[in-house]
Amino acid sequence: MSTRSGSGSGFGFEVGTRLPGRPGRTGVITTPHGVIRTPAFVAVGTKATVKSLLPESVAQLGAQAVLANAYHLYLQPGSEIVDEIGGLGAFMNWPGPTFTDSGGFQVMSLGVGFKKVLAMNTAGLQSDDVIAPGKNRLATVDDDGVTFKSHLDGSMHRFSPEISMGIQHRLGADIIFAFDECTTLMNTRTYQERSVARTHAWAARCVAEHRRLTAERAGKPYQALFGVVQGAQYEDLRRQATRDLLTLGFDGFGIGGALEKENLGTIVRWVCEELPDELPRHLLGISEPDDMFTAIENGADTFDCVSPSRVARNGSLYIEDGRINITNARFKRDFGPLDECCDCYTCGHYTRAYLHHLFRAKEMLSATLATIHNERFVVRLVDRIRTSIEDGTFAEFRTEFLGRYYAARRGAPA
Repeated sequence: MSTRSGSGSGFGFEVGTRLPGRPGRTGVITTPHGVIRTPAFVAVGTKATVKSLLPESVAQLGAQAVLANAYHLYLQPGSEIVDEIGGLGAFMNWPGPTFTDSGGFQVMSLGVGFKKVLAMNTAGLQSDDVIAPGKNRLATVDDDGVTFKSHLDGSMHRFSPEISMGIQHRLGADIIFAFDECTTLMNTRTYQERSVARTHAWAARCVAEHRRLTAERAGKPYQALFGVVQGAQYEDLRRQATRDLLTLGFDGFGIGGALEKENLGTIVRWVCEELPDELPRHLLGISEPDDMFTAIENGADTFDCVSPSRVARNGSLYIEDGRINITNARFKRDFGPLDECCDCYTCGHYTRAYLHHLFRAKEMLSATLATIHNERFVVRLVDRIRTSIEDGTFAEFRTEFLGRYYAARRGAPA
């Protein structure tokens, strides 16, 4: 039975054009705050803001939805504050669809000190007490939930499936995620098995609490609940986790957990092959162009990542010929646009020389203009991928785009 309260919930998904012989497809997700044409990149606004950008700018660059973080908003300003004004969209002046993640990934990444990325290179290491070098453990997991120390002030907090659901209901996003345990690739197979079982038990509790809160807050727009599939790099665990979660009646699914880049497409395909067509699939945390093509081809409908905005603030910019570091001296007298192929506000109004100057001078405007460009680059790329699926040119577009983007890495001139 679905978690949806009925056909009048305002949430739904319709499949469009399919990739021949592959799980990839286009579609439309309908939410109470608008539609999302898929595949789609969801801009990350961790603390109810895409860093350095006005929400109006995020809309103008073509983003269809924004994802915020339950962990961070719980700590500051508090989910009850967001609830009082009418939810995440009203709080941040974003009129479109919104997502919130459960906080599980942040608890893991902060708990063991890893950066906020899914892909890891573990080189055969395995340990169930893994922690990044030079970091202190901030979280401990048990079968009931997670106890963690705030990275802001050191205060102690507790997340459980019920607490995560309460926070996300108060945040009021259109799409929310079940609370899960996000392991690292360095955890042993035995621990991964226990973790998948724990995540399933938590998922069942999330569904029950979600239904209770939906009934209790009947005047609020319906929030779609997505289950999260874990299982690391193991095919049997991923497939079984998906089949087991399907029995709980989720509105859609997230594909989570740390994974090695070379296995990304394979893992996404395992999960999508187990899922019925009518359920949307969100991949948590990717943004490199080759990963986007791979994920979409293998069945991901939506995905998110902080990388476009984060690297932009460090002067690393996506262009059709690959990534460039605008702080390099060669751009000091380069009066061309960042990317002659790009239609973003930054490329239409500013030169590489000006961006170079802003970064060198440590001016705040550097982050704004660079982030506009990187976010638009990724949104536009996914829009073009969607169009290529619709008109039957996906394979040709992938070859052409990636061949140019990664040419410099192969030793060809950019």
